[in-house]
Amino acid sequence: MLLHLLIQEGIGCLAKINGFFAFAFYDRQEESLLLARDRYGIKPLFYYDDEDKFLFSSEMKSIYMYGIDKNPDLESLKLYLQLNYIPAPYTMLQNVKKLKPGHFLRIKGQHVGNKSYYDVKRADKPEIPGDYEAQKQCFAQLLEQSVTDRLVADVPLGTFLSGGIDSSVISALAARHMDKLHTFSIGFRNEPYFDETKYARQVAAHIGSEHTVFRLSDDDLYAHVFDILDYLDEPFADSSAIAVYILSRKTRKHVTVALSGDGADELLGGYNKHAAVYRMLYPGFIEKWTAGLAPVWHMLPQSRNNFMTNTFRQLDRFAKNYHLSPKERYWSLAAFMNEDQVFQLLASSPGNGLPGESRKDGYLDWINEHPDSLRDFLLTDLRLVLPNDMLTKVDMMSMANGLEIRVPFLDHRVVEFLVSLPDDCKIKGSTRKRILRDTFRGILPRKILNRSKQGFEVPLLKWFRGGMKTMINEELLDDDYIRAQGIFNPSGIKTLKKKLFSANPGDVHATIWALVVFQWWYRKWIE
Repeated sequence: MLLHLLIQEGIGCLAKINGFFAFAFYDRQEESLLLARDRYGIKPLFYYDDEDKFLFSSEMKSIYMYGIDKNPDLESLKLYLQLNYIPAPYTMLQNVKKLKPGHFLRIKGQHVGNKSYYDVKRADKPEIPGDYEAQKQCFAQLLEQSVTDRLVADVPLGTFLSGGIDSSVISALAARHMDKLHTFSIGFRNEPYFDETKYARQVAAHIGSEHTVFRLSDDDLYAHVFDILDYLDEPFADSSAIAVYILSRKTRKHVTVALSGDGADELLGGYNKHAAVYRMLYPGFIEKWTAGLAPVWHMLPQSRNNFMTNTFRQLDRFAKNYHLSPKERYWSLAAFMNEDQVFQLLASSPGNGLPGESRKDGYLDWINEHPDSLRDFLLTDLRLVLPNDMLTKVDMMSMANGLEIRVPFLDHRVVEFLVSLPDDCKIKGSTRKRILRDTFRGILPRKILNRSKQGFEVPLLKWFRGGMKTMINEELLDDDYIRAQGIFNPSGIKTLKKKLFSANPGDVHATIWALVVFQWWYRKWIE
């Protein structure tokens, strides 16, 4: 069907395709090549262009095989150290690019044209009912249709079921249309704070699915770290990829296709940072009081590994960001390091100006200087975080294990509807993803509907102070190696390592992991 559409309508057919894709189409009559990527970047597409060849692939390692020059892009490195990923259209190499979501390339002769065919901000706005009950009804119809469309398969199919509301809704809708739906989740024996399997089991019992729980220890996670580092052909430092890799690996033994709840958080304000921005937009006494105590929060111990220290970390971030401009606030909440911290980590050279300023500005141009709603913030997440971090993580780790992941929340009809809703459909008071909870209240257990987002934190700090300590100190971040490499500032790296082994490491383990991933990649693919 896709081939016939391309033959009959050419580039115009892209607006009619619903779902994920990245493809190449060669027109022998016109002697032209068309490359296209889906609207939201669910699937990747890399390309390389020089004077005598044009290469493209779904993985960078295929392009490496052609013996191209592999020159690291220092501007990409600066962004990577801040975000833990490299946003499109850039990669860690100067001459390899990612095709941006919603874009196509057309090559004819020596001309390469790169154009956008879709922009969610400029897409035709759906008709949104003014009444909240009607909005819920419309949302229910759109999402259920999206789920049923993605259940079509001639291979075994199941769903990821974490116990959170997003995957629970998708699983419940799928169970309506499938007999003996298979659902899958992972639990963490050594990390009870992050273990949600009891909630996943409650949902599975409620919807009647055949549920499988994969119980993992820290050792199980650690056993796959080096497999993942070897698999990566571009630095990518979202450590939760480790858990996704194992979940995909184990799920693939049962099914070939799985539906997931990805995209709901970015569309409906599901993250802590969304709630924080909402409270900054509509501040009361508590918000102003919290911001005023910034020096206090900064002095308290901070980490993600237990409730108290994670609360201090969140309060500190809220207070720091309260007085920033909207654009700087977004970047601060999205980043693990600020520009000055990155500058201190890099070797002094003429190319090391302010970290990625021009690129950074391009990602933030959807945020108004005086926003009156969450819309700009969420749209920027849809443009930056979702395709370059969340979807990249899921696609890489699932494809590494031969598992196809489908994402019903990213049907373009669902996305365009949710983007057009007012703030109070997404966050109201302390309730996040309000319309999702209210719309599907009748098909899920009450405990699931009222739960806050849990998330998962890989025990990096424990590993860095244990089994990976020698590798960090004597290999990848060894002082002599850092000096010989000439990319990083030895003094800055030494300071970072000192903080890692201190009593108050904060979020430093995320930066150490980003450096470990980069160094592993550099040794394997560059050296």
